[in-house]
Amino acid sequence: MANAASMREEAETIAVKALGFVASDPELLPRFLAITGIEAHSIRKAAGEPGFLAGVLQFILAHEPTLMRFAEETGTPPAAVGKALRALPLGDDNHELSI
Repeated sequence: MANAASMREEAETIAVKALGFVASDPELLPRFLAITGIEAHSIRKAAGEPGFLAGVLQFILAHEPTLMRFAEETGTPPAAVGKALRALPLGDDNHELSI
């Protein structure tokens, strides 16, 4: 079984792929920005905030067609996205312990 650090590293890798996927899609990016309230020029700064990468995965998971397209285009199993979310800060229901 992988340790917590390697699980988080793998989760971050999936989340960064998801961010690239969203950023490169002319329909998804405006929707993501509108939902999060982040301005396009602030994404890099926001990415360093606790919970941002979890938010990207929550965005992907919230719409099954988006999840399936992300999974297909990146070769990431859909279940791995949910697992990655739970390994990231603020990605689970126990917010106090996930940071």
